[in-house]
This record gives sequence, C-alpha cells and structure tokens, in this order.
Amino acid sequence: MGTKLLVYRKISVASVVLLITGCSAIQVNHDAREVEISVDKPTGICKRLGEAAGSQGNYITGKYTSNVNLIVGARNDLRNNAAKIGGNYVWVQDTNNSSTISSDGIINTTIVGMVYRCQ
Repeated sequence: MGTKLLVYRKISVASVVLLITGCSAIQVNHDAREVEISVDKPTGICKRLGEAAGSQGNYITGKYTSNVNLIVGARNDLRNNAAKIGGNYVWVQDTNNSSTISSDGIINTTIVGMVYRCQ
C-alpha cells in the first residue's frame, strides 16, 4: 500500500510541474532578444534567409494557458527560430489561433513569417 501511495504522489507532482510549465510562455533565448517582429516588410539592406514559425500551446496545455501567454510564447518561439537561422527581423505573414469544440477558447497560437538579416 505504501508503494502505491508513493507512486501516486510522484505522478501528482509530475502532473503539477507539467501543468505549470505548460501554462507559462516560451522564454526567448539570449541570442534571440534582438530579433524584431513586424507586420511591415523590412526596409534598408536586408537579406532574406527563409521562413520560420513560432507556436505555443497544444490540446492539453493550451486549455490551461492564458491567451496572452499563448501569443507571447508563440512570438518568443518565432524569435528563437529566426535567430537559429541568423535572422534579426521577421516579417509576419500569418497568425493562426486554434481551438477545438471541447475547449473554452484558444488552445494554440502559431505565427509564420519571413526571416531577414538586416544591417
């Protein structure tokens, strides 16, 4: 009986940790902090590097994540992905907020954009 209780406690603690981490916004990496995100096409001397996407939330965690954290997390994920390919500017092409019939609101936010390296 004591072993089962210990297992249930471990599962409960793991569930709470997953829920808490699932509810917070994705953090922006140090090297991605200077990546600018805009709905405007970049001006000046910029080289197009490719496309990147950022996303926060899923069927499980999205239900418990605030809309603000879904948006901020998706933007931070986009910044992180843009920085990985050397970009410092993202021209947003599309934003999508997803929900399901069984959810009370948005469960996922995805932002797609064209990544540039601007001088």
